[in-house]
Amino acid sequence: MESFNWIVLGDFIETLTDYHANGSYKILKKNIELKRSPDYAIMIRTLNFERPDFENDLIYLDEKEYNYLKKTKVYPNDILMNKIANPGSVYLMPNINMPVSLAMNLFLIRFNREVNQVFMFYLMKTNESYIKKFANGTTTLTITKDSVKGLNFKVPPKSTQDNIAKTLSDIDKKIELNNKINAELESMAKLIYDYWFVQFDFPDANDKPYKSSGGKMVYNEALKREIPEGWEVRDLGDLIKVERGISYKSSEITENGTPMINLNSFSLTGKYKSAGLKYFSGTYRQNKVVAAGDLVIAITDVTRNADIIGKAFTIPALFGKDILISCDVAKIVPSKLINNQFLEPLFNSRHYHNYIKHFASGTLVLHLNLDGLMWCKIPLPPKKLLDRYSEFRQNIDRKITLSIKENQKLSELRDWLLPMLMNGQVTVKDSYNQRKQRKLKHGSSIF
Repeated sequence: MESFNWIVLGDFIETLTDYHANGSYKILKKNIELKRSPDYAIMIRTLNFERPDFENDLIYLDEKEYNYLKKTKVYPNDILMNKIANPGSVYLMPNINMPVSLAMNLFLIRFNREVNQVFMFYLMKTNESYIKKFANGTTTLTITKDSVKGLNFKVPPKSTQDNIAKTLSDIDKKIELNNKINAELESMAKLIYDYWFVQFDFPDANDKPYKSSGGKMVYNEALKREIPEGWEVRDLGDLIKVERGISYKSSEITENGTPMINLNSFSLTGKYKSAGLKYFSGTYRQNKVVAAGDLVIAITDVTRNADIIGKAFTIPALFGKDILISCDVAKIVPSKLINNQFLEPLFNSRHYHNYIKHFASGTLVLHLNLDGLMWCKIPLPPKKLLDRYSEFRQNIDRKITLSIKENQKLSELRDWLLPMLMNGQVTVKDSYNQRKQRKLKHGSSIF
């Protein structure tokens, strides 16, 4: 077993800074105006990592503001740590191909060349529980710079750090690549949906774009717009049924049990988040079970602008047993006139969300009035066109599900390797041999 030596973090930190290193609160308030519309740079926040989402609901700075905050410019592979609100949680900054600045409530940490920066992130990540013990406070827990500098860790020689960092980051890069491929597939499906059902350039009888090729359009008074000739306008209530999920007690949520999709399973764009899954240990009736391919929507919300309410996703084929949905979620049951593949992008569209969020009410928790869902009027495409899009979308979903399954296996492997590599129980060579043995045994490899 290779020798590990104790180090004090502060002896190897090159940069440890935060937002207020750029000036006092008063000066910063005078010079910095945060923006919601896209601009030169992004101000990175904890929630970007927790979602994870580096594309939606961002805060921006202009170029002058970005350069004014010169002490907290963030670069790929920088380590960020929460100062408050779950202090001690660490994140590794990905490359998002645009300038990034540090938000409040985070530390920026860079190490000198005597240690491997990426290795140090994985080391700190696997020791978060130890780091969080140094957070103090009465009403709000906070971790200080001095506490961070005083942290003690056992580390192997630099060459071993380099090998461990490469092994783990290669796994994460493959996960990231799969996520990018899935995002491109989602974009492709959305593009086709927009062409066919928003711009009405679906394939006509000659496989030419309908509207652009002179297809006849007629004005519809209910929608206040033109739609293709022959299309109906129907209330969603005529086309779907809604089945609510189950209510539960906090004591019925355990580490094991029946998978239960809940509000935390929804991303801001309506995609499924496996990290949000809960496990229900209570009793339930079989008519409450949902299945892969079912469409579910969020009917409650705790975000500021009702960002999630009404959003939808199709349950992926990732579960080998029963799946449940919580009382914050409802299942959409389509009639024979419509299908889930058409409804999912409809529910996640900006036009629909601007409509449905007005039917959400509440103080801390928003609840959706389902009458608003049922009253929503839509142009109903011909069944033949809906079936054609459904087939295309199902092929996309199958590819996405395969990538999600691979990412689950990769994440399990990384999480299994991480603590053992960090304490020397397993070496990089050991982990390679074990992967090779699994490949010979099962005839395949997850790499």
